[in-house]
Amino acid sequence: MSREDDPGILRDLQPFDEHNRRLLDAVHPSSWTNPAPDGRYNMVVVGAGTAGLVTAAGAAGLGAKVALIERRLMGGDCLNFGCVPSKALIRAARAAAEVRDAGRLGVVGTGDAATDFPAVMERMRAIRARIAPHDSAARFRSLGIDVYIGEAAFTGPDTVQVGGRTLRFARACIATGGRPVVPPVPGLHEAPVFTNERIFTLTALPRRLAVLGAGPIGCEMAQCFARFGAAVTVIEMTPQVLPRENPQAAAFVVSAMERDGVRFMVGATVAEVTRRGEAAELLVRSDAGDARLEVDAILVAAGRVPNVEGLGLETAGVRSDARTGVHVDDRLRTGNPRIYAAGDVCSAYRFTHAADAMARIVIRNALFFGRARVSRLVMPWCTCTDPEIATVGLSDQDALAAGIRTETITIPLDTVDRAILDGDSGMLRIVLRRGTDRILGATLVSRHAGETISQLTTAITNGIGLRKLSDVIHPYPTQAECIRRAADAYNRTRLTPRVQAMFRRLLAWRR
Repeated sequence: MSREDDPGILRDLQPFDEHNRRLLDAVHPSSWTNPAPDGRYNMVVVGAGTAGLVTAAGAAGLGAKVALIERRLMGGDCLNFGCVPSKALIRAARAAAEVRDAGRLGVVGTGDAATDFPAVMERMRAIRARIAPHDSAARFRSLGIDVYIGEAAFTGPDTVQVGGRTLRFARACIATGGRPVVPPVPGLHEAPVFTNERIFTLTALPRRLAVLGAGPIGCEMAQCFARFGAAVTVIEMTPQVLPRENPQAAAFVVSAMERDGVRFMVGATVAEVTRRGEAAELLVRSDAGDARLEVDAILVAAGRVPNVEGLGLETAGVRSDARTGVHVDDRLRTGNPRIYAAGDVCSAYRFTHAADAMARIVIRNALFFGRARVSRLVMPWCTCTDPEIATVGLSDQDALAAGIRTETITIPLDTVDRAILDGDSGMLRIVLRRGTDRILGATLVSRHAGETISQLTTAITNGIGLRKLSDVIHPYPTQAECIRRAADAYNRTRLTPRVQAMFRRLLAWRR
């Protein structure tokens, strides 16, 4: 498929400057010629986002004959519309907040930071173009992979067609990812509306921004744009911001975002949108009554749906539905034993690192008779607000639903020296199986929670109990010391009055 055949490719990569030209030349080169199939492939991968790229590169590296098919942009959401561009904006927004807040640290001559929004966005485009060669068609061809650019459709249980060519395979992996949902609100499509696929095309800062959805994407972008100087209102239909997270942990993020000027309307829905020239008026409905909100742009961050249309899945014997995507078992096999799936197209864990982990399962199970299971993955995730909120394993509610009795240990960050020195707030909450030191899950709110949570992920993955973590020496002062404090707190619970009395008698005897 050429760029001209899909005008959405160019629309989503505006402005079409030198940076976006470099990006597009890497991930959807206009001069690309698809190879001619030669015999049967060990693995055909449909979709070149994270799951597809890892599957293709891993299989080829092990000696398999591999074909990789992508209809739009190699690198998928992560490179083009997700992790890479959003974190570039988050870094710039954090710098603006640090300048604004420097006076609290005794740094004089500071005040409200003046953000050069066009420069922020150009930096993002330059970084994205710099990273693009890692996911490029040329790089994957250099790995010995046959790269096809075009629409793929299964034509049988072991064949797929792309660009008029039929590819035969022993195994295939569906890794077509997902796309943002735009709810059917009357008038929304006529308004200045953006999703994560289009928000990075902006070159001028919207003066007033409405964000529909208070999940990770909504909260990250809301805080960014508020720190850049926009008046931001977040509208969330549930009673809680970041509804998947522990309410106490989410409250820290809400407080920080409100300090940045973000306004929240929870338990609310948008009933209607009316275009007002270049702006739009939202009719917002809640138990408190109707309210009208005028904005210059709307960011829809109301969830995602899997890309399963037009793939000929029924022809290949693969079941799917529009909500959950491709149906797979615990080993990522579809109803056709030749075909597997990985990533957002089949999983509730819609994270880049989850797609990577599932791709590795596909390689083991599809090519080497492995028995790896998705249910055995210990999956962390992180929302990169400031402070960050990172979670791994089971929450109290998850454990209760599974019939597991728990106890929790909570460490406020304002008892950790480095957090006090940095002026940061947050918390660590660890969920234990009652009566043991077995870690079932954890939630951490801190500036670098996404980096620190891996210590607890490692412990859960390897069956290391909280008691042993008290033996881990942390450099002082670091915020990660909160983990050792939690371990010490657990060890103190084992010092019962009976044990204390025994120690007193022993120490008295030794005097």
